[in-house]
Amino acid sequence: MRILLVGASGTLGRAVEAELKPRHEVIAAGRGSGSLRIDLTDVASIQSALQQAGELDAVISAAGNVTFAPLEAFKPAPYGESLHTQGLADKLMGQVNLALAARDHLRDGGSITLTTGILSEQPIVAGSSASLVNGAVEAFVRAAAIELPRGLRINVVSPNVLTESMPAYAPFFRGFEPVSAARAAMAFSRSVEGAQTGQVYKVY
Repeated sequence: MRILLVGASGTLGRAVEAELKPRHEVIAAGRGSGSLRIDLTDVASIQSALQQAGELDAVISAAGNVTFAPLEAFKPAPYGESLHTQGLADKLMGQVNLALAARDHLRDGGSITLTTGILSEQPIVAGSSASLVNGAVEAFVRAAAIELPRGLRINVVSPNVLTESMPAYAPFFRGFEPVSAARAAMAFSRSVEGAQTGQVYKVY
């Protein structure tokens, strides 16, 4: 398969590439590294990267940023001024726009795999924006799965906090049992190489 992997230079992205590359052609893409440059907050950038990639069998997003801050820091504010803006523009609409654009570049039967995380259902202090965004992405995937044309499939991988990320995130995830990036990456293989659609693959 020809697979476009967005966020290939991140901790999760590197593990996904290592999992898939022995069997497939993986085209690495990212905001600042990779064979192709792509900024999920810029629709033109998404469309340009997909155009350059050519026909694909799968598109994976292992990217997406959100703001972590206490709820008291979030004030009623319009889009663009709210602390939610980063998560909404990047991890939510960035992945949604990637999926919608990928629809026109995937071969029949191709797949789209997005990324969320455990905070969609197990919240933490200062993680309200991540919970909001992750839940919205998962709802979109379930809805999109029943309407995609040409046998296209869409799933989402929702991992726990990664073992490799615990040095930075441990204070926020006390009591959570982290998973390795390699274990999380196996769920992307399940999405790309399997047959299911509309699934949330939880790696907890």
